[in-house]
Amino acid sequence: MRVTTAYSYSASMANLQKRQTELNEANGRMTSGKRVEKASDDPTNAARAERALAVVARSDANQRALEASRNAMTLTENALGDATELLQQAREAMVAAGNGSYSDAERAAQAKKLTELRQQLFTVANRSDGAGGFLFSGQGASQPPFVDTATGVQFRGAAGQVDVASDEALPLTIDGADAWLHAPTGNGVFETRATSSTTAWIDAGRVSDPSQLTGGSYNVQFTQAGGVTSYEVRNAGGTLLASAPYKEGKAIEVEGMSFNIGGAPAVGDRFDIVPSTRTQDVFGVLDRTIAELTTPHRTGAQITQSAQTALRDLDAVGGALQDLRAAVGESLNRADAVEGRVSALRLYGETARSNAEDLDLAQAISDFKNKETGYSASLQTYSSVQRLSLFQYIS
Repeated sequence: MRVTTAYSYSASMANLQKRQTELNEANGRMTSGKRVEKASDDPTNAARAERALAVVARSDANQRALEASRNAMTLTENALGDATELLQQAREAMVAAGNGSYSDAERAAQAKKLTELRQQLFTVANRSDGAGGFLFSGQGASQPPFVDTATGVQFRGAAGQVDVASDEALPLTIDGADAWLHAPTGNGVFETRATSSTTAWIDAGRVSDPSQLTGGSYNVQFTQAGGVTSYEVRNAGGTLLASAPYKEGKAIEVEGMSFNIGGAPAVGDRFDIVPSTRTQDVFGVLDRTIAELTTPHRTGAQITQSAQTALRDLDAVGGALQDLRAAVGESLNRADAVEGRVSALRLYGETARSNAEDLDLAQAISDFKNKETGYSASLQTYSSVQRLSLFQYIS
């Protein structure tokens, strides 16, 4: 086979250019730290790297959503803590106002304190989230969600709550109406009411036998015969369920419920027992209490009844806010657990991406040295081929 000088030149030049290209590519890979810089380098691993990057991007989005929820719930938990503390102060003021030795002026002073606490609670209910929204706005409101009207505080936000847009359902806002305006009345099962009495009062009552509860309404009325005062308990249909002489301090029990009536009930006095409903609001409780404390010339029984009812209702609304605070705390705990899963998923994505496209530095250095040696050999070969020409020989 005849090999011309021109062919030798061409072959040597092509080999030299190939070696130089390979050396440049190896140098580029070492500089970037990437084994796969474009899809044509390794289509399979390039596709794996793209899928891994999608996992990382989704994890980053979930992390941002998680932080938004955590910030909002931290602010909400702080707000509910402030509200609980204010309600505790209101309870202490009501305990003081129930003192039978207080004058009307002293009870009015406690009412003024409750008015100040009510205003602070109203401010907490309308607290901003620091980003143009409101913590208790439900599904959103451009204005403060609670409005103080002549008929009481009204909720003008959108009922419900907003969750962050992520793979995990985490709250971003709280349903303000449910938090502040929908506490259970009475003791949570039934509510006792002093319908007409100026000489006696009734306590909050308690459940003595859950299996006997009917969820019905009842009334207690008093009669007198032979100087003995007796009570009669009837249901909503008028059926007599219990009847006995009245003894102060002795509990009255009927169909799984137990309650005490104190004082000296008179003929015609009436007390009602009705099922509990979630219609009690924080501000309504304070408004009723303030109105009663500023009413002069009330009897001792009326003062006692007001104090007991107010304490019962303050405990109910305070308990509802405490339950909500616990739920918010659970959301924060869940956010911590979610963060662990998001971090683990992101690490998986980063690891998969690295395995698919990152360079093994030790192997890369070895390859670079080999290609550098090959390039040097090609230069020497080309130099030798240059001396094969006839003109070189003649000279």
